[in-house]
Parts: sequence; C-alpha cells; structure tokens
Amino acid sequence: MAQDSATILAETAAGVSVILVAGSVLVPLLRRLRQPPVIAEILAGIALGPSLLGLFPGNLPDHLFPPETRSGLSAIAQIGILLFMFLIGWEIDLRQVKARRNAVLGISLSAIVVPFGTGVVLAAWLYDQHDRVDGQQIGQTPFVLFVGTAMAITAFPVLARILLEHRLQHTRVGILALASAAVGDALAWCMLAFVSVVAVSSGSGEVYTVIGGTALYAVALIAVVRPLLRRLVKAMTRNDVVSPGLLPVVAAGVLGSAFFTHWIGLDAIFGAFTFGLIMPRSSLKLLKSSVSVPFEHVTTLLMPIFFITTGLSVDVTQLGGAGALELVAIILVACFGKLAGATGAALVAGIPWKEASAIGVLMNTRGLTELIILNAGVSMGVLDNRMFTMMVLMALITTALAGPLVPRKSYARGTSELPLSEAALSRAP
Repeated sequence: MAQDSATILAETAAGVSVILVAGSVLVPLLRRLRQPPVIAEILAGIALGPSLLGLFPGNLPDHLFPPETRSGLSAIAQIGILLFMFLIGWEIDLRQVKARRNAVLGISLSAIVVPFGTGVVLAAWLYDQHDRVDGQQIGQTPFVLFVGTAMAITAFPVLARILLEHRLQHTRVGILALASAAVGDALAWCMLAFVSVVAVSSGSGEVYTVIGGTALYAVALIAVVRPLLRRLVKAMTRNDVVSPGLLPVVAAGVLGSAFFTHWIGLDAIFGAFTFGLIMPRSSLKLLKSSVSVPFEHVTTLLMPIFFITTGLSVDVTQLGGAGALELVAIILVACFGKLAGATGAALVAGIPWKEASAIGVLMNTRGLTELIILNAGVSMGVLDNRMFTMMVLMALITTALAGPLVPRKSYARGTSELPLSEAALSRAP
C-alpha cells in the first residue's frame, strides 16, 4: 500500500511537471498572436488529452496522466482556484464604480440579460440531446438556467490582462469595460449560486435548507467574520509591518469558508469568493504585499494545472457532425448575446460606435471565469462531457477573438480610476 501511494505521488508530480512545461512552451508562442496565457494553457491541455495526443496509438494521455493521479491533479488545481477566487473577491470594490455609473450599470445589466435570454432559448433546444449525465436524468430547469448563466459570463481577470496588453487601461473603453465586467461578475456569481441551489436540491425541502444555510452564512460573514477580520488585521499590523502569522490565518479562512459553502450545498468557490469580498481594504497596500502577493505566487504556479486538467477533459473527437452544428450554434449565440447586449447599451449611453463595438468585443471575453463555472457545472451534474467540451471551446474562441479584434490604438481617455490597480491588471492570467 505504501508503495502504491508513493507511485501515485511520483506520477502526480510527473504530471505536474509535464503540465508546467507544456504551458510554458505555448504561452510565449500564443503571446505573439496577442493571446492571454489562459488560451495557451487550455490549448496545451486539449493537445495533451484525447483530442490530439489520444489520436496516436498507445493511449498516451492515460500513460502521461494515469486515472488514479488525476484526482490528485484536480485537488492541487482546486487549491489554486480557491485562492484565486479569494483574490478576485478582494479586488472587486464596486464603490469605486462612480464615474459614468449609469453607463456602467446599463452595459453590465444588458451584457448579462441579453446573453442569458438567448442562452436560455438555445439551452431549451439543446436539452433533449444533453438530458443525461452518467445515466442520470438532468432536470430541464437547472440545465437551461445554467447554460443561460454561462452565456452571460465575462471573464473579469482575463479582460484585465487584455486591457493592459493593449494599453487600454486608462481609456474610456477600458474603464467602462472593466467596471461593467466587475459589476457583471458580482451579479453572475449570484445567478450561479441560485442555479447551484436549484441543481443540487432534490425537492422543495432541500431548496429551503440550502437557502436557509446560505442566508445564515451571509449573516455570519457580515456580522461576525468581517468585524473579527478587521480586528485581526489591525492587531497583526504594527508600525507598517504585518505579522507573518496573518497569511496562514487568512488562508485558513479562505479554505474554511470554501468548505462551509460546500457543506451547505453550494460550490466551494462561493466561499472563497465571498471571503475575499469581506476582506478589509484598509491598509490595502501593506496587506497586498504581505498577503496578496504570496497568494498570487501560489496561483501563478497552480492555475496552469487547472487550465490544462480542464483541457484534458475536452474530447473533440466525441462531437461528430451533430455536435459540430451545436458548437457553431453555441458560439454564434454566445457572441451575438454579448455583442448585442454590451454594444447596444454603450450606444444608448452615448458612446460612439467605434468605442461601443470595442466594449462589446471586450465583454465577449469569457476565459478563466467561464472555465471555473463550467467545472462547477460538471460537479453539479448539469453538463455531460459533450456539452462541457463545446462550452469550453466556446470560452476558448470568444476569449481568443478579443486579441485580434481590439486594436492597439488610443480611445478617449477616461476620467476615473479603474476598479483594479495596474499592479492587479499585470498579474491577471
């Protein structure tokens, strides 16, 4: 037994090594095509999985990543995701969305409502072909709501990276797009929480239990945990020096909050994200250097494992002709919903066509956030493997479109600060 454990550990370590090398090779190549690292890492995972490497004789994907090691890789990746979701929650400060707030709210709401509506219609059409997962019947309501929510997502962190690389972070286009994505992300997580309750609940009694647990969790975070965190941060910050003990305490809070939301019936990512939302923002610069930066280093190392293990689950060979038609429909509906919703709202707000269309293209970026939500859909039992594959490909294509379609040229300069600092933008995946 000890030998088996040692072998699994060695094979998991070897898998991590392969993943990191594959990602590091493709990232600089894709960067030349104006693509963020997430695109390269997902493509590396797809190439290492059944879609490409699996086409060669010898079942190479299973030799590189034996089934018994994939749970270990997934667990390692999930730690990175939880820490990353904490950082995203901590960075979002909707109070900073002040300048042009009417335009921001209009764009963010329209960029959610329109793609959600078109996604719901598409999901109703697709349901009969994807109504079973592992032999179990999926309810039509959770499936339709989940697909609609997934279509409404904008990848806030990937969008931040694209803005920085295109030097749009201080333009009106960049400010409106990022602020709208911040508001939209907050709303999208609320929508996903509701879908999660519907998906995991087998009856009205269980729904009320999950809703009640969620309400108690929210009250405890706001009334108890947030004041304690403020006191803790104040007590462990003396003379502009943060105690080394604060880092493990915050990490324990993130993981404990993730466990609690999983326990009450929601996905663990909600716990990590909401713990970030209540994290104190006083002495922010000092806390960033002592808490945020170490977490960023960990996520920089672990996030490629998440991207590539996600790619390993994508099997394009299973789609066939019907699947190809469904994939085209998913991509067209995804692009139409975001472009129509965001561009239309920007035009209504008085933004010129050129800038409004750029905002629409940027809001069509789904990337990392979409992948996290799609993996949550798999864990909820809402998506079968074919649907998961098509949705991952949709996220990949919509994210890849932003680089070539958004030009590197000046738009009108903005008049307010971004919801994220440039330092935060520079570390986005």
